[in-house]
Amino acid sequence: MHIHILGICGTFMAGIAILARQLGHQVTGSDAAVYPPMSTQLENLGISCLSGYLPDHLDPAPDLVIIGNALSRGNPAVEAVFDRGLPYISGPQWLAENVLAQHWVLAVAGTHGKTTTTSMLTWILHDAKLQPGFLVGGIPENFGVSARLGEAPFFVVEADEYDSAFFDKRSKFIHYRPNTLVINNIEFDHADIFSNLAAIQKQFHYLVRTVPSTGLIIHSRSPAIDEVLQQGCWTPRETFGDNASDWQIKLLEPTGSHFEVQLHGEKQGEVQWQLYGIHNVWNGLAAIISARHAGVPVAVSCEALQTFQSVKRRLELRGVVNAISVYDDFAHHPTAITLTIQALRQKVGKQPIIAVLEPRSNSMRMGVFQDSLASSLQQADEVIFYQPQSLKWSVESSVKDLQNVKIFEQVEDIVQYLAHTAQPNHHILIMSNGSFEQIHVRVLDALAR
Repeated sequence: MHIHILGICGTFMAGIAILARQLGHQVTGSDAAVYPPMSTQLENLGISCLSGYLPDHLDPAPDLVIIGNALSRGNPAVEAVFDRGLPYISGPQWLAENVLAQHWVLAVAGTHGKTTTTSMLTWILHDAKLQPGFLVGGIPENFGVSARLGEAPFFVVEADEYDSAFFDKRSKFIHYRPNTLVINNIEFDHADIFSNLAAIQKQFHYLVRTVPSTGLIIHSRSPAIDEVLQQGCWTPRETFGDNASDWQIKLLEPTGSHFEVQLHGEKQGEVQWQLYGIHNVWNGLAAIISARHAGVPVAVSCEALQTFQSVKRRLELRGVVNAISVYDDFAHHPTAITLTIQALRQKVGKQPIIAVLEPRSNSMRMGVFQDSLASSLQQADEVIFYQPQSLKWSVESSVKDLQNVKIFEQVEDIVQYLAHTAQPNHHILIMSNGSFEQIHVRVLDALAR
């Protein structure tokens, strides 16, 4: 079967392309924004990515078109699909019908930590010789690809609350029907499709409804999650996240690089790894609990996490020039920004951190988080904001309480500023959920010059 994917370079859709290829289908795709790391992994797998959404990309006519949720009516390729009567489907529905239906599904949901926790859980199952399939909204360093069919009954999937397609406004995760479900946290996000936190909680309630009574729900303790579960839960639960939970952690190093895993106060194992930050400790604990439900002993999981190598674009060190470090991170929500800077601070101590932020997500562009941005950036020594002309709110008024802030309207101006002001032992932390005009490479090149 020839499958053409519209929006193929999105983190989710790239994974769909890989799985379809491994199932033996001919796979092609189109996207308006073709950039690494997704475009690179598709190219390496021999999957053709066409630039733009031209109707000609649908010649010869594919047997099926998978339409990403970034597209809508009025898009030339979408209109061609409709006008020609081509069969089409959303990515989550295709995944559910063609892959997940044959597996024990372990799904990781939540506003933050989905990609990292999914990657950790997948690595644990892999290290335990279970050969799991997976689809992650990023590229785990241990695997080098964002998806794999696997060979065992287990399939690990990042369970996103964003909608499935313009013709299916349910959250992606409604399609997945997990046996094991992790809910890391629930906060307000995606203001372009959700009017308030309650609207997001409703989708999580629908997700909880799909977990069988023989399954397991693993969740942190928070009022937002409690409100979801109070609407109805028919599945056993295990909790983590505080000292009153079933599962706890004991930090053996304040950075989070070494910690003890406890169940009802009793030690189960220790993890000593290369990651930093309390958020990664909780992500790791959620992965350990999930793997235990799949039959992996806690001690085995702890040992596996010691060789976990993180995920691309999650506090990823892109390069060091003249003792100046440049990091790439996907953070685009105030909570994630806070935790990312906090983790880097724990790693580098008192050495200066320069935080560079592109307000690119839909919620950011709408100004939903403008009142909480300043507090999320307080641990940085200097803050650099990119304010494109298309941004409808004033960054300057949002961060007026911060002491050391620079605002630029051109990415090249940021590159040149960093190249001329960064000093040895400075750490440049670049945060965006897009390509940010490949600023990481440009900064490293400019520093080298």
